[in-house]
Amino acid sequence: MASFVTFNPAIAADAAHAAGAPKADPAKGGSLYDTGDNARGLPACASCHGAAGNSAIATNPKLAGQVDTYVHKQLVDFTTPARNQPIMTTYAKMLTEQEKTDIAAYLFSQQAKPGAARNKDTLDLGRKIYRGGIADRGVAACASCHGATGGGLPAQYPRLAGQHQDYTLAQLQNFKGGARSNSPQMGALAKRMSDEEMKAVADYIAGLK
Repeated sequence: MASFVTFNPAIAADAAHAAGAPKADPAKGGSLYDTGDNARGLPACASCHGAAGNSAIATNPKLAGQVDTYVHKQLVDFTTPARNQPIMTTYAKMLTEQEKTDIAAYLFSQQAKPGAARNKDTLDLGRKIYRGGIADRGVAACASCHGATGGGLPAQYPRLAGQHQDYTLAQLQNFKGGARSNSPQMGALAKRMSDEEMKAVADYIAGLK
């Protein structure tokens, strides 16, 4: 299984609270994730991202087990031009800071269901890029930031293990084309990759455990 290195969520939560950030309430986050808020016209997150964050829709990301600080950052970024996506931008702007924190904590506490690579013909290429990068074009190994098993690095880099191929590929293409600009590092790296390389690494990531 993908690991979160030596991250202790309780310590991280206490540190964030001490620094003035809202203290996370995963139970409230789970309730909002599952049911939304009809009074505000806010739909259940689960309707797109699946029960407990395990999306069954290939174009919608799996969020179960995702690093809480990363989820929170993305919800904030959706309210800015750096990551403008019509559906998520609309709903992220409806959430309070506390609700963003609570939903992120809830998702981090959920168990992610594994995915699987689909294309055996590109598996070696995907593995090579993920583990070793593309040296002659300055593409760093994905593992150097996201971990050997795709568990991510809390507070900095997201969990990737088991993510849908279609979603990962779409994000790499968004970074490359500039539609997504909330990570300068990923924007620079994606611009150095071909479509074939992005497809291969996205498929390899889907099979990481």
